[in-house]
Amino acid sequence: MKHFNYLTKDREEKIFYRMPIEFSKDSEKELLALSLGACLYMPGTRPSICADIVKQKHDGLVSMVLCLEDAVSDNEVYQAELNVIAQLQQLHMQLESGAIMIDELPIIFIRVRSEKQMRYVAEHLGSSIHVLAGFVFPKFTAENGQGYIAALRDLNEQYGIRLYGMPILESAEVIYKESRIASLLSIKQLLDEHYDCILNVRMGATDFCGLYGIRRSSDSTIYDISVVRDCIADIVNVFGRSEKEYVVSGPVWEYFYREERVLKPQLRQTPFMNSLGKEGLSIRKEFLNEYLDGLIQEVLLDKNNGLTGKTVIHPTHIKPVHAFSVVSYEEYMDAISILEGIGGESGVLKSQFSNKMNEMKPHYNWAIKIVSKAKIYGVYHEQCSYIDLLTEQEQICI
Repeated sequence: MKHFNYLTKDREEKIFYRMPIEFSKDSEKELLALSLGACLYMPGTRPSICADIVKQKHDGLVSMVLCLEDAVSDNEVYQAELNVIAQLQQLHMQLESGAIMIDELPIIFIRVRSEKQMRYVAEHLGSSIHVLAGFVFPKFTAENGQGYIAALRDLNEQYGIRLYGMPILESAEVIYKESRIASLLSIKQLLDEHYDCILNVRMGATDFCGLYGIRRSSDSTIYDISVVRDCIADIVNVFGRSEKEYVVSGPVWEYFYREERVLKPQLRQTPFMNSLGKEGLSIRKEFLNEYLDGLIQEVLLDKNNGLTGKTVIHPTHIKPVHAFSVVSYEEYMDAISILEGIGGESGVLKSQFSNKMNEMKPHYNWAIKIVSKAKIYGVYHEQCSYIDLLTEQEQICI
């Protein structure tokens, strides 16, 4: 599996200064944690899960979650369990028959409702459990988390595999101010004890909003909802510290089609016009009609706030999230300059782009992250940008 594997070799060379590398569910944990990108959630009742994966229906898909929780109504749970088990068994058979190769398989997780359901699904999957990368734990707390992690370790030992857990922080005790810090610190302590099997920390902004009867509009981002923004800040504060850092993923963007607009569009015309002329403006209009300008604005805010990757619920969200995950040439060269300058004679150097100062020690952790992301998502050529991936037009960037 590799990001942007739908591009031709020629197109890839025109866009990337440094190519994305390949990865799989068996890659080292630190690499895999950053690789999930736009993680597509899919209801467990969907009858075409296996077929969609085999025919690679969604360009750019590298990770997905089969949901047995909120995406499934209470009276559909048993049907969804049977379907997920059957679909993954079919997928395992397709792998064994050679219909799909292991390096073409997305990173697959199951979001379960409880530890009991997790054990039930795993038991009925049998050897087909090997197609999984792990499980997603909803409404995770320090109390229910112990059961989830114990079940995960039992399965890893039973099947001789490495399954990861991804807790979702979305419960009342995490968002309510009077209990938040104590709750986050107790969760952090639990996860630290099992650091080797925790891949990602995720958050459920929709659940947070639901506790207050709030739903953000398509013209706003989750950062405009102050009660959730404050909680995100505390989650990053606790789990994003460099001494024992977790990859924290951005919350879901829930819109995918626009009928009318209240505020001005968030996508500037100039980059599209400069890149593709009038055709670029037509492509920009399509993005606006699909709410993608709001998504892009939120992805940029995720990035600025230390979040990596994003939960998505529609295939049209995959490419924008990944396009803005690619490291710019300027970011990459600044990061390399900082890493090479550590221990040198100067503590600060002017960027080769003559627009900023690079401080060796304060920017060191940032530089490490940039170089790690560059391996996975690649680095744009100096004259290329997100426009080149969003438009997918043949053009020479170098």
